[in-house]
Amino acid sequence: MNTFVTGAKKAGSAVKKHLLTSISYMLPLVVASGLLIAIGNLMGGKQVTSLAQMNFPNSMTTLGVLGMGLLPSFIAGYIGYSIADRPGIAPGFLAGQIASFLGAGFLGGIIGGFIAGYIALGIRKIKVPRWANGLMPMLIVPTVTAIFTALIMFFLLGQPLTAATTALNHFITNLDRSQRALYGFLIGWIGCLDYGGAISKIPNLICDGLLLDGIKGPEGIKVLASMVPPFGVTMSYFLAKLFHKNIYTRKEIENIEVAFPMGCCMITEGVIPIAMNDLFRTLPCTWIGCGVTGMISYALGNESPVPSGGIFVIPAMSKPVIAIIALLVGSLITGILLAIIKKPLTEKQVDEVQEDDEKNIDLSNINIQ
Repeated sequence: MNTFVTGAKKAGSAVKKHLLTSISYMLPLVVASGLLIAIGNLMGGKQVTSLAQMNFPNSMTTLGVLGMGLLPSFIAGYIGYSIADRPGIAPGFLAGQIASFLGAGFLGGIIGGFIAGYIALGIRKIKVPRWANGLMPMLIVPTVTAIFTALIMFFLLGQPLTAATTALNHFITNLDRSQRALYGFLIGWIGCLDYGGAISKIPNLICDGLLLDGIKGPEGIKVLASMVPPFGVTMSYFLAKLFHKNIYTRKEIENIEVAFPMGCCMITEGVIPIAMNDLFRTLPCTWIGCGVTGMISYALGNESPVPSGGIFVIPAMSKPVIAIIALLVGSLITGILLAIIKKPLTEKQVDEVQEDDEKNIDLSNINIQ
C-alpha cells in the first residue's frame, strides 16, 4: 500500500512538473497574442483571410488569432520537451496539431503532449547500433514517436476527445445566470488560491483553453480576479487608516506599495510577502473577494478576448463597466474583511520589523584606513 501511495505521489509530481514547464513556455505566446487581439479590436480590427482586406488593425487581430491557434501545439510540444528533452518537441507539436484538427483544443494538446513525450522517452531508452546513435534524437525518435502518437490520437482517442471537448463547451455555454454566478465564484476563488502558484495555474490554463474555443467569460474572471488580492490588501490599509487602526508593519506597507502596481499588471505574487505574515486571516479574505469578482463578472456576461494585461485590457472586454464594478466590489470586500479581522498593532509593533533590521546591521567591526 505504501509503495502504491509513494508511486502515485511521484507520478503526480512528474505530471505537475511537465504541465508547469509547458505553461511557462506557453504564457508569452498567450499574453502576446491576447494583447495583439486587444490592440486590433480597439482600433476596429477583425480577423481576415486575404491580403486584400489587410490593414494595420486587421493585421494585429489576425496575428493574435493565429497565435492563439498555436496554443494546443505549444502546450503539447513543451510537455513533450519536459518529458523527453529535445527529441520530444517535434512529436509534441505534431500531437498539438492533431488536437487542433480534432477540435479537442487545450485538453487534446495536454493529452497529446503526454502521449508523445512518454513514447519518445521510451524509444530513447532502446539500445541501437553505434552507427544509429547519431540518428536517434534527430530522425528516429521524432519520426517513430509521431507515427505512434498519430495512431493513438486519430484512431483510439480521436472521437472521445472530440466528444469530451464538445460536451464541456456545451455545458459552459448553456449555464443559466444563477449557475454562472456559482461557477464564476468557484473559478475566481480557485484561480487565486495560491496567488499565481501551481494550483492557480491549472484553472487559469483551462480559461485560456476555453478562450481558444471562443468561450471568453472564464477569461474575464481570470483577468479580474487576479488583481483582487493586491487591490484588496491596499484598500484594507487605507480603510484601517481611516479608522485609526494599524494593521500592517512598516515593512508590510513597503510591500503593499510594490504589490499594488504589480496587481495593476495582473501579477498577484506581490501579495505573497504580506500574506505570509498572517495566512489564516489574509487567505480567506482574498478568496472571498476573488470569488465575488468572478461571480459578478460571469453572471452579468462580461467576457475578455485577452488572457492577460490587467487593468489595461479592461477597455477591450465586452462589458468594461461590469468589469470595473466586479473588480471594485471584490477588492472592497477583501479590504473591509481584512480591516475588520486583522489584529490592531501598537506603534511599537508597527516599527518592530524595521528596528530589528537596523539592529542586525553591525558596523562596529568596520575599520576605515
